[in-house]
Amino acid sequence: MKSSRSALPSPPAEQRPRLAIPLGDPAGIGPEIVLKAIAHPTLHTVAQVTLVGDAPGLAKTLTNLRHSVGLELDLSQMPLVEAEVEIAELDTISLGEPTAVTGHASFCWLNRAITGALKGEFDAVVTAPIAKSVWHAAGHQYPGQTEVLAERAQVDRFGMLFAARSPHTGWPLRCLLATTHIPLHQVPTALTPELMTRKLDLLVTCLRQDFGLATPHIAIAGLNPHSGEAGKLGTEEVDWLIPWLAAVQQRYPQVKLTGPIPPDTMWVSAGHAWHTDAQASPFDAYLALYHDQGLIPVKLLAFDRAVNTTIGLPFVRTSPDHGTAFDIAGRGIARSDSMEAAIALAIELVQQRKQLSPIRN
Repeated sequence: MKSSRSALPSPPAEQRPRLAIPLGDPAGIGPEIVLKAIAHPTLHTVAQVTLVGDAPGLAKTLTNLRHSVGLELDLSQMPLVEAEVEIAELDTISLGEPTAVTGHASFCWLNRAITGALKGEFDAVVTAPIAKSVWHAAGHQYPGQTEVLAERAQVDRFGMLFAARSPHTGWPLRCLLATTHIPLHQVPTALTPELMTRKLDLLVTCLRQDFGLATPHIAIAGLNPHSGEAGKLGTEEVDWLIPWLAAVQQRYPQVKLTGPIPPDTMWVSAGHAWHTDAQASPFDAYLALYHDQGLIPVKLLAFDRAVNTTIGLPFVRTSPDHGTAFDIAGRGIARSDSMEAAIALAIELVQQRKQLSPIRN
C-alpha cells in the first residue's frame, strides 16, 4: 500500500503548521506509530512538530524500533513537552498491559496538548490512540478524546468527521456522524431535527472552511432499513426526517442535499469511487446517523488510511482511525499509515485555514 507520506504539502516556512502530538496510551502502539510517522526525512520542512509524552518511555520505544525495524531518528532534534505525570509510576508500565497509570498518563498528555493549542502554541493537535476503559479506571469519565477536546475548548457544537483519500483513484471520502458513542437503542431518541441541523451546519462550515467546497453535495442516510419504506419499516423518516430535509434545503440553497438514502445502498457508489472511478460517487460528504452506520463502510474502505477529525473546534484536531492495539504493542509491527495520514490532513487543514483560499465551486 502506498504511504500517505507522499501527500504531505509543502507550505512556505512562515506558514508551517505547528502540530502537537500527544503519544496516547503508553502501553499501546501510540508511541511506536508516532515515531514511525515522524521519521519521514522531509516532515520538518513542512511542519513544526512537538511531541507530548515522557522522554524515557519514548527513548525506550525508539531503541526497540532500532533493533526490530532499523528505524533511525534523532529525538534530540524533536521538541518534547512532558506533562505532570509521576515518572516513578511511568517506570512501572509494561507494553501491552494497560492500567490506570497508562490511562492517566494519556489523559494528562492530551490535556497538555489542548492547553498549548488554546494558548496559541499549536495550530493543531494530532492525537494517538487511547483506551477509554483505563481512562475510566484512572477516574477520567469521558466517552473519548473528542469530548475532552470539546469541553476544554468550551464548544457545544462539534462532530466526528472521518476523512480518507483513495490510493487507487484519489477520491476523497468524508463522513460525519450525527451521533457517536451511545448505545444503539438510544439512537432514535437522540436523533432530532435540532440535532441534525446542528450537525449539518457543522458539516457545511467544515466543507467550506477546511476543504474549500462552496457548493457541496451531501448524502444523508435514512435510519431504518429501506429508509422506512414509507413507514412500513419504521416511521422516523416519514414523521420528521423527510420534512426536516425539505426545510433545511431551503436554508442552504447552494448546497445539494440528497436523502434520506437507504443505508444499505448509500455506500455503493462510494465503493466504486474508492476502488475504480473517482467520478462514481456524486457526493462530497456523507452524513451518517449513528456510529456503525458510518464507520463500518469507512473502515472497510480505508482502515489503514482513515483519519478522525473533530470539527467545530477553534484549532485543528486529527487522529488515526484505530485503537491502541495492546496485543501487538512493542513488537514493531504496528502500521503507521493512519497516523501519517492524520499528520498530513492536519497540515492540509491548517494550511487551508491560514491561507484563507478562495472557495472552490
